[in-house]
Amino acid sequence: MNSTPSQSPSPSAAEREDAPAVQVGVLVPLTRPGWVEAGEHLLAGVESAVREVNADGGIAGARLDLVVRDTAADPERAAAAVDELASRGVAALVGEYHSVVARAAATRADALGLPFLCSSAVLDVLTERPTDWVARLAPPQSRGWRVYADHLLAAGHRRIAVATQPSAYWAAGAGVLRDHFAAHGGSVAELDLRELTPTAVCDAVVDRRATALLLLAGQPEPAVPIVRAVRRDRRLDQLLLGAPAGQPEFAGWAASLGADGTAIPFLRYLPERLTPLGARVETALRERLATAPSFVAFEGYDSILVLAAVLRSRGTDRAAVAASWPDVAVEGTRGRIGFSRTPGIGVWQGTGASIQVVDRDPAEPARFRVLRTG
Repeated sequence: MNSTPSQSPSPSAAEREDAPAVQVGVLVPLTRPGWVEAGEHLLAGVESAVREVNADGGIAGARLDLVVRDTAADPERAAAAVDELASRGVAALVGEYHSVVARAAATRADALGLPFLCSSAVLDVLTERPTDWVARLAPPQSRGWRVYADHLLAAGHRRIAVATQPSAYWAAGAGVLRDHFAAHGGSVAELDLRELTPTAVCDAVVDRRATALLLLAGQPEPAVPIVRAVRRDRRLDQLLLGAPAGQPEFAGWAASLGADGTAIPFLRYLPERLTPLGARVETALRERLATAPSFVAFEGYDSILVLAAVLRSRGTDRAAVAASWPDVAVEGTRGRIGFSRTPGIGVWQGTGASIQVVDRDPAEPARFRVLRTG
């Protein structure tokens, strides 16, 4: 399967108006307690790609239409949206940022026989059983968080603390860190944010003699108050703050914390250089968002790029769409996109995704420094 546009003439605008639209459901967090900024970037990427698909003839002469549903980081709301979108007759689903929400959506899509291309969520176990209905673009959490742990170990950190909230996503991440550090003679102390104030977190870090504190917590609350407390605690002047889930990626982090939000390593999924398509898309997304597009925006764009290629080659039959995941070979914004089976992961897993550990430069907070690639 190839994303290169066909050389045959594109249908005219009038012909596309006459053809029934192909509908695609989109799941994104657009209201609190969802991570709204991530949802906005994801949707911007999706909508930008749809505009280009339609300008290039749509899907076999039909316009590609989006049916957007706000999940607000609520798994039950997401599952209900999948039911509603399936009943509307959408050909497939794309989107979602929050892993626990994506898991609920993937489970429901699998049960209904509705193809779901998960754009951004990384939780390894998206479905309890292997399924052909679900594919995932982002790399699995276990891979990315091991890269992050290697970065900390290479910097000499052996005793780390994690400030964490209750969530399957945070628990899975803490487990990856704990196992990886234990294998290298290190240790991970978990600090339960249901019981600790930001000041108490600082005290606990001192008590455990940790050299790094990782924020496995939502943004802005409670992550931002913890950063402020740590930065003002002279006992912790040498402490490394980290945020593997990517909280510092977005402009809202810098706006809230300024210089306090710099030098905090996090994971993002970008290559050293974007493809020529990626460079063009980056310019368009920057204009649309009025800020630098995050990796999440590129994930949104690439999701539609993949789905459009599938729909153009296999049609809109749901079973045919799901059967096409292993045949995908698309040049995306960040490199070549394909899917394969990965041990321990029940969905079709995207291959070739780049992983970076980056931070914001204290000398120029809008600039990102690449610290490690994996």
